[in-house]
Amino acid sequence: MTASPVYFTDMRCPVGTSLQDKLDRLMRRAGIEKIDFDKKFVAIKLHFGEPGNLSFLRPNFAKTVADRVKALGGRPFLTDCNTLYVGRRNNALVHLDAAYENGYFPLSTGCQIIIGDGLKGTDDVDVPVSGGVHLQSAKIGRAIMDADIFISLTHFKGHELTGFGGAIKNIGMGCGSRAGKMVMHSDGKPTVDQEKCVGCRTCAKYCDASAISFGENKKAHIDHNNCVGCGRCIGTCIADAIFTEIDSSNEMVNVKMVEYTKAVLDGRPHFHIAIVNQVSPCCDCHSENDAAIIPDIGMFASFDPVALDMACIDAVNAAPMIEGSALSDHGQNSQDHFSVIHHGTDWRSQISHAEKIGLGTRQYERIAVGIHKPNP
Repeated sequence: MTASPVYFTDMRCPVGTSLQDKLDRLMRRAGIEKIDFDKKFVAIKLHFGEPGNLSFLRPNFAKTVADRVKALGGRPFLTDCNTLYVGRRNNALVHLDAAYENGYFPLSTGCQIIIGDGLKGTDDVDVPVSGGVHLQSAKIGRAIMDADIFISLTHFKGHELTGFGGAIKNIGMGCGSRAGKMVMHSDGKPTVDQEKCVGCRTCAKYCDASAISFGENKKAHIDHNNCVGCGRCIGTCIADAIFTEIDSSNEMVNVKMVEYTKAVLDGRPHFHIAIVNQVSPCCDCHSENDAAIIPDIGMFASFDPVALDMACIDAVNAAPMIEGSALSDHGQNSQDHFSVIHHGTDWRSQISHAEKIGLGTRQYERIAVGIHKPNP
């Protein structure tokens, strides 16, 4: 299979050049101007960040993308779909409040914000999954499917359920409506290790399905009849007492997420950007963020989301760990940072399934754009 070009620039900025300048140059070198944007509606999919989390992308990055789209004649809007779990983004009203609190509003980004699946997360469209192995259709937010062109703007970081959160997760999981997210999570239901549980009740605070109760021993119990399988409790358990009994459940989330991504992208122009900075071990869905596990790397852009994710994975795994981070808790550098931190996950299932159904290729050619060259 022919390698896909992935364009890269670092985070170094000489006096007179900003990261926004470098991002715009990166997008243009990667070929964004090949897309006909004239009078087209353009969905820019990103994560607004859960309030309390400070590792999400600054709105300045979104403004750079929106400004370039407008310069090419397009009509951009920022978008994300509502979440399953308890937090500040599970309906459109609180979701917009969260976006505004984190600095995303029309004056700061140059375009409007539309929550993709509507007020309650029920405004979705059944979209066919071409080549789907596990799914025949995907429930995608209507506003996202109404767009003529799709752009993903991703903060690349770790994730406690999928191993890492890159372009595929930003698109597949992020564009699924609340019902779509339930479909993606439905194969595996977590269980509590009673010996490890300390009865802190943190998991219950994050359970939107009221599936967690506490018995006379003050230990947590998960009712699988109510549980939607979102995995939020796994990431929030301070004692590592919650796990999925089905070994393939994380893999199944990954492959379904890939098929959702395929549904979103098929049949229209798309372009993808990843910012690899403040690489936190867990998702920006948390209302807090742990310290970055590696130094900031740079920005990537490509028409191929699979090649883009693979380039980001390789760059992160080649980077040295930061002392005092969650990665250093494991004692030494590794060749697979994501698996070391979230040892119950296998991010490779995303990449292999994406290739299998024709979403893209893991083979990439990394092309440098405006790399800083230190003075001799």
